[in-house]
Amino acid sequence: MEKTEKLGNLRHTLAHLLASAIGEIYKFDKIKLTLGPAIDNGFYYDIDFCGEKMTDADLKKIEDKMRKNLPKWTEWEHKEISKDEALEFFKNEYKAELINEIALRGEKITTYTCGGFTDLCRGGHLAHPSKEIDPDSFKLDRVAGAYWRGDEKNKMLTRIYGLAFETKEELDAYLTQREEAEKRDHRKLGQELDIFIFDDDVGPGLPLWLPNGAVIIEELEKLAKETEEKAGYVRVRTPHIAKESMYKKSGHLPYYADSMYSPMDCEGENYYLKAMNCPHHHKIFAARPKSYRDLPLRLAEYGTVYRYEKSGELFGLMRVRSLSMNDAHIYCSEKQFANEFRAVNEMYLKYFKIFGVEKYIMRFSTHDPKELGKKYVDEPELWLKTEKMVRDVLIESKIPYVEVPNEAAFYGPKIDVQVWSAIGKEFTLATNQVDFAVPKRFDLTFTNKEGKAETPLCIHRAPLGTHERFIGFLIEHYAGIFPLWLSPVQVKVIPVRTNHNEYAKQIFELLKENNIRAELDDSDENLGTKVRDAKNKKMPYWIVIGDKEIEAKKVTLESRLPAQAGDAGQLGQISKEELVAKLVAEVKIKI
Repeated sequence: MEKTEKLGNLRHTLAHLLASAIGEIYKFDKIKLTLGPAIDNGFYYDIDFCGEKMTDADLKKIEDKMRKNLPKWTEWEHKEISKDEALEFFKNEYKAELINEIALRGEKITTYTCGGFTDLCRGGHLAHPSKEIDPDSFKLDRVAGAYWRGDEKNKMLTRIYGLAFETKEELDAYLTQREEAEKRDHRKLGQELDIFIFDDDVGPGLPLWLPNGAVIIEELEKLAKETEEKAGYVRVRTPHIAKESMYKKSGHLPYYADSMYSPMDCEGENYYLKAMNCPHHHKIFAARPKSYRDLPLRLAEYGTVYRYEKSGELFGLMRVRSLSMNDAHIYCSEKQFANEFRAVNEMYLKYFKIFGVEKYIMRFSTHDPKELGKKYVDEPELWLKTEKMVRDVLIESKIPYVEVPNEAAFYGPKIDVQVWSAIGKEFTLATNQVDFAVPKRFDLTFTNKEGKAETPLCIHRAPLGTHERFIGFLIEHYAGIFPLWLSPVQVKVIPVRTNHNEYAKQIFELLKENNIRAELDDSDENLGTKVRDAKNKKMPYWIVIGDKEIEAKKVTLESRLPAQAGDAGQLGQISKEELVAKLVAEVKIKI
């Protein structure tokens, strides 16, 4: 049995053990058990307590009961029963709904019994729980509300979550990582560091970027523009709305309608807020005749798009409704495809190095032939051909990837880039997609060397994803301690007393003249308060100006901890020229 399968069986077994303990404590005839699957990092069980209140404070007694019962869970008894027998045994409406569905599908109705507890189940357990489960390797985590079957029209149940691993050491490591992740939560740090806010009057999922956040956005955009200019991209700009007819032509309507805002009636025609840039870029490609000499054509845009995410799916900067896309579309011939697709992946790797991303994998999504004409455009030969082209590039480039069926874009295969932050938290960061279908819908052609019209392939790519998601990732990755080049305020100038303000202002102006983002703190506060403020705001450097500095015509430079660029704590007195040279050099090499 593979480790992942064994872990899933362990967690599923513990879900049963949890249900059994709850039934004994709260009495089986006074509550209604529903279902409890294994999930990432653990398990849960949904229960209707029928008016009984349940809180996190009750978790310990349930957990103790689970551990007390575990030695009795020696082995499983599996039994196949009829629908009528099942309905008679499980006398609650939740189990009845599941039983009727199983019977309707023509599947076997099975029960599993262990430790004297019987539950409706299709299987997937550890054969001998008492011998195979370390009693210190699981922990009940929290209580939450959950609608039955996830439908808000149904009754709200009580969901009890548990954590489970094969060993106590793995559980402890997970808890430590989670504690660190909570400290790094981008929603918390984003507020504390004045990066972004949300406002009810503006609307959910629509972030407002504060000055510090705007600095980070501009630095990322500058990096992307410099990188793309060197790679031969040209920049375009497109409007925020467009007519319904264009999105029908592209195929986004009806495929993507649920993720688009409702149309606006303008002079009898429907207009939509832009949810993607690609149809606009196709129109730009088509605006002038193209020959093979014009290809590859790489059109780039930092465009804002709007996507309707359900309120329950919104999550800080990770799931929003207004997105600033680091977007581009590459139009190329089939012969040019491999080089262009490879170059996009290499651009990802360059960004990973800059941002210190050490662990990553390309998630290669392919189509399902059964879904052609429904979920995917009905071009079976082109699907197989383009998927092979992508696969060959990944293999040749020796880039780590995993192939995932039935998750492609409707117009072609795609890659989602999965990265892990400094503490091992996984993020979906960006995408790289192949489009063999939509260019044909827009009649996009170029004249090939034989003088014939040929339809180009289109690569959709966004190496930095959106500002929103990427900055959310960076906040958590760096724990708010941004490298110097990306820090909203790079240096804080701190005069010790008011008679030091004039010299401090000279240093402040010198830094600004050299494009260093500086802040002058000439408030009537003591030195300790000013330095503490610089540390709390996670500024890379601060400069203390006192009598000695004025007399020597120098500055005392101090850095935050952990070390900035190999420095730690007070760096001592340096000249103004040395200060500027040091900071400019560090910004340039992005450390």
